[in-house]
Amino acid sequence: MHPVSDKAAIVGIGQTPFSKGLGRSEYDMAVEAIFGACDDAGISPREIDGLVRFDMETTDEENLLAVLGNPVIRYQASTSWGGGGSASVLVHAAVAIAAGMADTVLVYRSRARGKKSVFGKDSKLGGRFWERMDPMLPGMNQWHVPHGLVTPFQEMAMITRRHMLDYGTTEDQLAEVAVAFRQHAMRNPNAVMRQPMTIQDHHDSRFIAEPLRLFDCNIETDGAVALIVTRAERARDLPQTPALIHAVALATGSHHGRLSTMFGRDWDQHGAARSGHQIWERSGLRPSEIDAFFCYDFFTSFVIIALEEYGFCPRGEGGAFVEDGGLLWEGGRLPTNTHGGQLSEAFIHGVNNHLEAVRQIRGTSTSQVPGAELVLSVGANSDPTGAVILRKGP
Repeated sequence: MHPVSDKAAIVGIGQTPFSKGLGRSEYDMAVEAIFGACDDAGISPREIDGLVRFDMETTDEENLLAVLGNPVIRYQASTSWGGGGSASVLVHAAVAIAAGMADTVLVYRSRARGKKSVFGKDSKLGGRFWERMDPMLPGMNQWHVPHGLVTPFQEMAMITRRHMLDYGTTEDQLAEVAVAFRQHAMRNPNAVMRQPMTIQDHHDSRFIAEPLRLFDCNIETDGAVALIVTRAERARDLPQTPALIHAVALATGSHHGRLSTMFGRDWDQHGAARSGHQIWERSGLRPSEIDAFFCYDFFTSFVIIALEEYGFCPRGEGGAFVEDGGLLWEGGRLPTNTHGGQLSEAFIHGVNNHLEAVRQIRGTSTSQVPGAELVLSVGANSDPTGAVILRKGP
């Protein structure tokens, strides 16, 4: 058994409302979500002795300590940037607890990302960061932005097109992902997008960056989420059914530039594929044993790619896997993002996916998978990335 396996458990979850414009600061939203998670866990904020935050988080530990009652912090960390870090926050929390560096770790993400939610000059301070990019391009941006790859939509459109050309993935298959997640969101009162959607509605939506249409892209929202992770032994005495962190993985690809390995055929060297190899080896499980899957659905095509990279189907067969409601909570081949995900619930950098993973373990999802005991929740298919398997505790 891996040294981190089943040593830590998620015992509390909290969130704010989600909206395309809440009109609140990221700090204010973070505080609400954190106190909600503490209440859910049945602990005092003063009991927190570890914090892990998303690297792009603007609400830092120093700003939170006073409102949390100045707890004694023994461990703090942040993840790699971008969506790949969305599951890594839980990996860091579990490792800290397994190593005895903390007993109760707070994980949180707060973001004001609605179109009009700007609250500062820096590109990370709300709104759409690419609209406020520095004219003097640093690092890797200088090599691709001048050629038209300015936004994530344009970057991912190229990768999507390559998947279509190599494997025959179709627009209908992309639409299957969007429609399935919208059906889940329609059952979720916290979801921002709850209007019905059909395959034809998807096809009628405008192109954002061909071949990606509006309904292929995640929504931009405001909101915050938080999770409380503690020792498995202590979790048994707390009010909620513990979601044990059964296996963890962190990985990066063999790339020389951002996402470059995703353009080649040797995709087994990409970060998410490596993360998939790790998670199955460390857990001793097989993909067929997973009851529900939570992936970073920033684009419909990347859900299809994630299914392949984590071994739920062979390379190139993700499109066929999602057909005919393959991802639906009821009757699907693999219930996926049963809250609506970032395509329809909210885009809190994927950390909101983990809350739904916990709800599946607890049996409290609005699209509950019967008897769910093992769920996989992963970061983006970008580099670096991470993954966790949660299992139902005693």
